[in-house]
Amino acid sequence: MALEQHPERLHLIAGVTQASARLNILDCNGYGLLNYFSGRCREGLYQGKPCLYVQALSGEKVILVHGGGKLGDEKPIKGNSFGMAYITEVNECHPVFVKEIFDRTIASQDRKIYHDLNPKADNHWYYEDILGFHEARQADDVTYGYNYGHFTIADNMSLSDDRLREILATYDKKSVWYQRDILGLRKQAEGRIYDMFDPELHTCHDAPAANRGVRYIAIDYGTVNPMVFLDIRDTGDAVFVMREYYYDSQKELKQKTDSEYAADLQEFIGDMSGDNYPVYVIIDPSAASFKAELRNMGLRAKDADNTILDGIRMVASLFMQRRLHIHSSCINLIAELMGYVWDEAARQRGEEKPLKKADHGCDALRYFCKTIINLKRWGHG
Repeated sequence: MALEQHPERLHLIAGVTQASARLNILDCNGYGLLNYFSGRCREGLYQGKPCLYVQALSGEKVILVHGGGKLGDEKPIKGNSFGMAYITEVNECHPVFVKEIFDRTIASQDRKIYHDLNPKADNHWYYEDILGFHEARQADDVTYGYNYGHFTIADNMSLSDDRLREILATYDKKSVWYQRDILGLRKQAEGRIYDMFDPELHTCHDAPAANRGVRYIAIDYGTVNPMVFLDIRDTGDAVFVMREYYYDSQKELKQKTDSEYAADLQEFIGDMSGDNYPVYVIIDPSAASFKAELRNMGLRAKDADNTILDGIRMVASLFMQRRLHIHSSCINLIAELMGYVWDEAARQRGEEKPLKKADHGCDALRYFCKTIINLKRWGHG
């Protein structure tokens, strides 16, 4: 008999992406399912989908690993019935996917749905449509089965007291990032996005990383909008943005072709021998025509992870840890970082997104950080 007809044997874990589900639930800094079921589990495939097989007293369990960040991610799980489901960073997932998980567990005889979430503005859809709905029913019926727990960064078992003190020292207690990341509060983002960015603290005037670390080029592609190249060195301990190329066709009154930009990039990179060779050029996935030019130049192009809010949070974390440094010659990027703000009109609608104005250098920086940097190598993130 197919596993779908025995929902207590088939379960689901999910996140914004399949990779985030694996990282946050299976691994979880050594506290995840792989550790909990050590010696009794193995990773594999179930009907072509990644899963974890777990040996339990009641028999073998199959735990599918899935992503739910986009509309359409719910389609592959239609038709399945799950005994239990756990969605990590659930309020980053698509509402249709979250609703589908509720439907997919209806047949379970021991139905349990677990969510963990990142703090958002208090009018976020998840708080109103999910938490508010079930909180009201729990208030009416104490046996309803809803339970909510609030956690702060101090509850993170993987952080030592010394490490926790180091992290706390990097945050401005008045900032939205402290309210969310440290206290776990629902806080509306408004005003400057990188309010922790201080030119006195985060800019450098020499070239400490010019001849060491791994080199990358981050690009925000533009034709009518500005084209930005950032020359970045990742030393393993910190990230240095050493130089910028910033061409605004509207100011210059002349648009450039992809081949002209490719020539400019070649000059910008210069000698590509030895350690000076960029490991990757990180670029917006939508810039298909320019990626072809990069391949013709012999460069390895890597599609940027364009997850906006998570990318912004990562850049902010790097600034707060003082691991991200901008060379003082990058005047356009520095100006954008100082003026990068949340979209007030979107905030009024309950959305959080940056104002699309003078953000091209910020986008290129975010592409690099979200695509390449794993904050967990520094014990944070």
